[in-house]
Amino acid sequence: MRVVVTGAAGFLGRQLAATLLQRGMFAGRPITRLVLVDRVGQVGTLTPGAHVEVLRGDLTDHLDGVFAQPVDVVFHLAAAVSAECESDFDLGMRVNVDATRALVDAARTQSAAGGPVPRLVFTSSLAVYGSTPAVPLPPLVSESTLPQPQSSYGAQKLICEQLISDCTRRGDLDGRIARLMTVTVRPGAPNAAASGFASSIIREPLAGLPATCPVRPDLHLAISSPRRTVQSILRFAEAERGTGPGQLNGPAPVNLPALTVSVADMLTTLRHIAGHAADLVTITPDPAVEAIVTSWPHAFDNQRATALGLQADPDFLTVVQDHLADQQAAGVLHV
Repeated sequence: MRVVVTGAAGFLGRQLAATLLQRGMFAGRPITRLVLVDRVGQVGTLTPGAHVEVLRGDLTDHLDGVFAQPVDVVFHLAAAVSAECESDFDLGMRVNVDATRALVDAARTQSAAGGPVPRLVFTSSLAVYGSTPAVPLPPLVSESTLPQPQSSYGAQKLICEQLISDCTRRGDLDGRIARLMTVTVRPGAPNAAASGFASSIIREPLAGLPATCPVRPDLHLAISSPRRTVQSILRFAEAERGTGPGQLNGPAPVNLPALTVSVADMLTTLRHIAGHAADLVTITPDPAVEAIVTSWPHAFDNQRATALGLQADPDFLTVVQDHLADQQAAGVLHV
């Protein structure tokens, strides 16, 4: 079995690739080749070897190599993030839409030539949802809620969702669309995501560094820890298609489970764990960030995810404790 991970140098891509390599199996079949694709060269501790192939550069430049041999599964995580897509529309379209279409076309070509129908796991986002005065969001959002993104990033993710769903309907590929919540606490350096503050207001103070919170404390977020997100992506990807318990019915996207928490509660948890470290966080509202983040829903009906055996994080304290444990295991934090 040949498995491909795009965006393999990102923090979720690294964790996903490491988990796949450690397990050595996908859906009960041994992984014979793990292909990691990213624009940057470093993909964590994974290096090329008998079972791992690393391709550095733009995805579109490597598709011939990726599909030179039959591909069974693709985890498509590569993307430009929310705030940079808002500031650079062409970048978002090129990285998020054009590259995804090229990947879909390569998968379609393989199946049309008589090869295996690739399972394409696409990580979308809760940013496909949005609220307008004419069509406000319901109190609980589900997969049947009308997507109406209020950011270029959300619109680009929705475009890709529709393309993958249609090609799945046509039988060209087996598309799996996982809508991710705000993932926190993200390790590593800050990125250009509008939701990046949800990690920085925890990660930086725990490391003794100041952090700025660009939204009001009463804002609520739908979050998922990195651990739980990777677990959910894998379980979702491995689900058999069908109408029975634990099976995936139809090409419709699945909202991964969400834990709803306010920014104020997040800071209270930080103070509970690290005391005066919480004083390193400064509340400085940024209208541009607030405009994006407040358009996202924060309360979800998780029934479809639950039926697949997916579960949200139990509470934010567990999320932060897991982050600390992971950072200490990696030798990043010494507390």
